Amino acid sequence: MATIRKPPRLAAIPLAPWERDGVMAALRKANLPADDVDSPNRWFWRFETHDSTPVGFGGLEIHGDAALLRSVVTLPPLRRRGIGQAIVAAIEAEARIAGCRVIWLITASSAQLFARLGYASCRPEVVPLSIRDTREFTAHGTPASMMMKRLT
Repeated sequence: MATIRKPPRLAAIPLAPWERDGVMAALRKANLPADDVDSPNRWFWRFETHDSTPVGFGGLEIHGDAALLRSVVTLPPLRRRGIGQAIVAAIEAEARIAGCRVIWLITASSAQLFARLGYASCRPEVVPLSIRDTREFTAHGTPASMMMKRLT
């Protein structure tokens, strides 16, 4: 039987304007979209452990009561420790605070991870127009894997 590790507790620190270059470099290195980090409706955070060790980045693109999960990145030496799961949980909490009821995401390589976190695959045509019109969505053409999760 596989051991389920409890994800670490992380602090979500909103990115300051001077930190945007760092997150864009990390996103590019992970082959994730980075050119629109400074655009409106994008919220990005730096995630740290209790002792202020940086562990990754993540973001949301807010469109009314819907959000697009953007660019979850765990720093390479810290992968496979539950940090990505903790980052997603923190971003979901931020989305709830912002009044979002649903989070959508596009992934080419992490569908299994997101399925374990409660995201369900869906057809692109069920995605709200506000999300379909995003640069992230249109850049993928027909997304490899479109997923969603209702927030409670």
